[in-house]
Amino acid sequence: MTQRQRTVFVGRRRELEELRADIDRTGLDTLAGRKSPRSRVLLIAGRPGSGRTALAEELARRLAGDYPDGVLRARLTGADGEPVPTERTARALLTAVGAPVPAGAEEDELTAALRSALNGRKALLLLDDAAGAEQVDPLLPDESDCLVVAVSRGPLTGVPDVRPCTLGGLDKAAAIELLERYAGPTRITCDPVAASAVVEECGGQPAALVLVGGWLAACPKTSVADVATRLRQLPPAEGYDSAGRTVARAFWLAYEALPPPAARILRLLALAPAGPADAHTTSALAGCSVAAAQTALEDFAARGMLRAEPAVGHLPEQYGVPGCLAPLLRSLLESQERPAEVELARARMLERTVRQLHSCRATTETGDPLTRKRLAELPRPLRFASPRAAEEWLRGRLPALLAAARLAVEDGRLDTLARRLVSALTRALTAHLGAEEAGPELYGLHQLVLDVAQRCEMPLEKAAALLNLGDLDARAGRTRAALGRYREALDAARDASDPYAISRSLESIAAAQQELGDWQRAADWYRRALELRLTRGELADEARLYGRLGAVHTYAGQWGEALRDWRAAAAAHRRLRDLPGHARALSEIARVQEYAGRPQDALRTCREAVECARQAGDVRLQAAVRLRLADTLERLGDPAAAGVHREEAGRLLAAGPGPVPEAGGGAISAAGSPVARPAPAGGAEPAGPPGGAAAPAARRESPSTEGYLRNQ
Repeated sequence: MTQRQRTVFVGRRRELEELRADIDRTGLDTLAGRKSPRSRVLLIAGRPGSGRTALAEELARRLAGDYPDGVLRARLTGADGEPVPTERTARALLTAVGAPVPAGAEEDELTAALRSALNGRKALLLLDDAAGAEQVDPLLPDESDCLVVAVSRGPLTGVPDVRPCTLGGLDKAAAIELLERYAGPTRITCDPVAASAVVEECGGQPAALVLVGGWLAACPKTSVADVATRLRQLPPAEGYDSAGRTVARAFWLAYEALPPPAARILRLLALAPAGPADAHTTSALAGCSVAAAQTALEDFAARGMLRAEPAVGHLPEQYGVPGCLAPLLRSLLESQERPAEVELARARMLERTVRQLHSCRATTETGDPLTRKRLAELPRPLRFASPRAAEEWLRGRLPALLAAARLAVEDGRLDTLARRLVSALTRALTAHLGAEEAGPELYGLHQLVLDVAQRCEMPLEKAAALLNLGDLDARAGRTRAALGRYREALDAARDASDPYAISRSLESIAAAQQELGDWQRAADWYRRALELRLTRGELADEARLYGRLGAVHTYAGQWGEALRDWRAAAAAHRRLRDLPGHARALSEIARVQEYAGRPQDALRTCREAVECARQAGDVRLQAAVRLRLADTLERLGDPAAAGVHREEAGRLLAAGPGPVPEAGGGAISAAGSPVARPAPAGGAEPAGPPGGAAAPAARRESPSTEGYLRNQ
């Protein structure tokens, strides 16, 4: 979805004028007296090699000023020739417009989000190489001010009111001009008859003319007449239509002139994930130096065999295989490279990518001397100048990195490397983007891990993938889907006999039940997780789980059980010498005592919590507990004492580090250090016990009290 370099463009004046006129032409809805409910769609139809993408790009360049919200690009056919799933395209377009992308969302949700994001905007969508209307129609904006330019082989039957522009070959003058641009003007001007013969042999197809022009430039002693003769003598390419045969013949002419090492590099570029490749990827595929790879790429671009794409920021320049040549390269790779060599090339590329990702993540940890030493020991091409450069590389190469992970998993022969790649990519994304921003990509990566784990029968890896997917489902509000994931994870963890995975699964199931408001089941699952921790003597986890049980029983209005659990949590924190955790647990005990109609006990416990927070030296915690104490005093009819504590809390918050906590409601979800998993779906917990619980009417806490304690 990045801005692309403007390639050589000649001719097509008539087509451009027709396309521009079609934008303003009255549509069927306007004729019927209605405003068009969707964007206008222009179709550029033509065979691969006809210059259809170049025409679309030129049109987009000329129209860019009319669409202030930008030009959005998406290629709907992958480097492997297969249609790109619509959900992947919609996700990429949402990212391009800066809209939030729901993790794990289905196609319908993503396309609806895309249409919503484009409402009120004036943008141009360029959808290249569409296989059919089923790929284009779900992406059409419900915004008449937007424009869609679709590129396809044939008509888009099913898309209403589409404006088709069908391409043939270039006219003679434009074809000769294009030939001159690549071959140079001298030979073309000196032999115009031979140049006309070459244009005729190429059928005016731009891709064929570019290849022939590049071949002439690389062979300065060859005359234009010789080229025409050679083209006539080449055997016809089988399995192609007339336009395809023309491009194939021109490609064979150019390919046969390559030295064997260069021809091998070109073939191996068919393995580049997501299409474009830079010198580093090419170097890994071919097993050559980066300098040799860069020289080869530049030579291929000069010959018209690759299309140079612009360098963005600090990223190196990339080179893409034109869509009309991709099937030819794949055919050459299959026929001329042994499967073992292909697998080795792919393994070299994946191994290099893993090392780059490790280096990318390590730039965020340069405070560690050991990490700095490891970074210094890496080869220079694998190092990043700064964390910002590493993040820029990660964002710019993300489509190719995700494609590499998908292809590695689908291949099935490099599962170990695939797992390492997915793990390295997950860590790099989390380190640079954060779990929330990287959520959509992480969801897909965890699904890949699940696929490998199921194929290789690895129950522990399966449990980990299911837990991570469940956490992302929970964050997105799909609590029941998350609950199903957690139950599957528990079965896998039991198969692996891993106590940590079992306990984490139990806690996750409990958190999902809690989010669904089933307090009894939530308490039951938390109790099972607690029993497992008790048998292992893991005191910090015991403290946390006692706090979660206390919170659930508070929600259910079961004050006795809640007090028992919170007291157990406080005792565990005391044994751990965790003064902040102890203070938070005491604060929750005071809350429950007040709910239970014991205000004097609540006051004593609150004062104990204030003293504990003071000893802990946690200024913000001390302020939050003082605010809770002030609330309790007010409800006991002592506003003067409440005012004193509020003033002291304000002074502490003003002097302490960090912003004042945000307002929020609800019981504390954990008494100790936060559980090492995302919060249940929805994040926030309900304010106080549910409606059916008997509790004092005046029990609302101060916003800053509640916000701070709830988030600990």
